[in-house]
Amino acid sequence: MKGFQKVSSLILVTMLTINAVSQTDTLKPLVKSEVVAKSNWYDNFQIRGYLQFRYNRLLETNPDLKCEQCDRSWGENGGFFIRRARIIFSGQISKRVYFYVQPDFASSAGTTGNVAQLRDAYFDLGLDKNNEFRIRLGQSKVPYGFENMQSSQNRLPLDRNDALNSALTNERDMGAFFYWAPKARREMFSSLVRDGLKGSGDYGVFAFGVYNGQTANQTERNDNLHVVSRLSYPIKIKNQIIEPGIQAYTGTFTLLSTSSGVKKNDNGEYLDQRAAASFVLYPKPFGIQAEYNIGKGPEYNKFTDSIEVQDLKGGYITLSYMLKLGKQTLIPFVRGQYYDGGKKHELDARSYKVNEYEIGFEWQPHKTFELVAMYTISNRRFEDFQNQDNFQTGRLLRLQAQINF
Repeated sequence: MKGFQKVSSLILVTMLTINAVSQTDTLKPLVKSEVVAKSNWYDNFQIRGYLQFRYNRLLETNPDLKCEQCDRSWGENGGFFIRRARIIFSGQISKRVYFYVQPDFASSAGTTGNVAQLRDAYFDLGLDKNNEFRIRLGQSKVPYGFENMQSSQNRLPLDRNDALNSALTNERDMGAFFYWAPKARREMFSSLVRDGLKGSGDYGVFAFGVYNGQTANQTERNDNLHVVSRLSYPIKIKNQIIEPGIQAYTGTFTLLSTSSGVKKNDNGEYLDQRAAASFVLYPKPFGIQAEYNIGKGPEYNKFTDSIEVQDLKGGYITLSYMLKLGKQTLIPFVRGQYYDGGKKHELDARSYKVNEYEIGFEWQPHKTFELVAMYTISNRRFEDFQNQDNFQTGRLLRLQAQINF
């Protein structure tokens, strides 16, 4: 009997041991499967872009009506034109470091078109765990003017307004910028673009920065940096969202190109400062976008044949209405703009007086394709030392096809 008990005890111990080993072997793969693979920075790497194809000569009444800063295919000798061909590379390298690089393959160099040129190349360094405070270093958009910061991929009119865009050709410069926005506001900035409401993107609730002041892809030409600051806050009121904003900058600008014989400061340096107010009612479905700026800057004076610091002023208002037609979107819009001042980056800080009206629509049959048709009624005076009496009026129908990828 005792022998039988010993044998029984031995069998029981053996079975328990085998069962324990079996359970251990079964658990091993479960433990391995729960291990999360370490993520790499390139796992969040993104490539996207857009291409714009235009024709501006339909129903044209004056081939001498042009806009150098707007679209070089305006007027005489203009034809089919690739306005922008952008590819954007971006990614969150780590929780607090983000990079963004954007070349444009449709830039111009003299009479040569479709030249590759850098638009953006910067990185953001987050200063807290939610990246509510961040510093941006590199070439990027300067936080001045809502429409300046709004991507051409999202904007309704084909070109930016003269009044605020004259502050910064290509809207960009080399510098260091501080941005702050609470997490909820940052999420709202992103949703305003993602949901097709024509947002400007995330440039913070508060922005402050220093930059060269010679505009994009230009080297610094004096020992004075420009200083800029902006305050903008999106507010949700029931179903509507509004975004008021104010911004200003000051600095010294060195002229980029002048005619032989024009009178100018010996060092070519001029005061360059502006202040602006913005207001946006996002299209849900009715939309309003309006901005106005005042300031001082270099401007050609034909009565003295000289480039002088003069007052400038101007702005615009855009009204729109967003219609959802099943999966398609149709946005009719009208815009009126006015500008009286110089364009510092053009020849002799060319003098302008602009009164212009546009009526058009944007049709999106799906997110990857957009078509814009816009009828422009324009009165433009643009004068420099070589062309001192140049007042042009005219009308034209402009078309743009855009693909998003």
